[in-house]
Amino acid sequence: MTKKSSMKHPKMKEGQLVKGNLMLDKLVGALIENNIALQHKLSDLILDMKDLSSNVKNMVKLFTEAGEHIKKGKYEDPLINKLDDLLEQNKNIAKGLLLLEKFVREKSVVHTSFPKPFGER
Repeated sequence: MTKKSSMKHPKMKEGQLVKGNLMLDKLVGALIENNIALQHKLSDLILDMKDLSSNVKNMVKLFTEAGEHIKKGKYEDPLINKLDDLLEQNKNIAKGLLLLEKFVREKSVVHTSFPKPFGER
């Protein structure tokens, strides 16, 4: 085996070899730091993906339960009940207005068909 640090390159001087080793050491150090930072980011990403997966599971469970609840016919919204009550009230009011209009129309026909005597005006 040969040792790179003890072996001298015939075309390089001693100063250039030391400078090259320092640059190589800096490069290796930077690569190690970047690798560590990347590992931290990957672990954060894995944790976030676990949270996302859990949230999606909960959402699917919620939609499944809601679908089953609606299929059973137990879905009663208070707003829907109030709207149904208002619809019934409107129907009753409309019937009452029609009866009132009919009554007024009959009264006006009775008054116009039999004129009052001249002295009663």
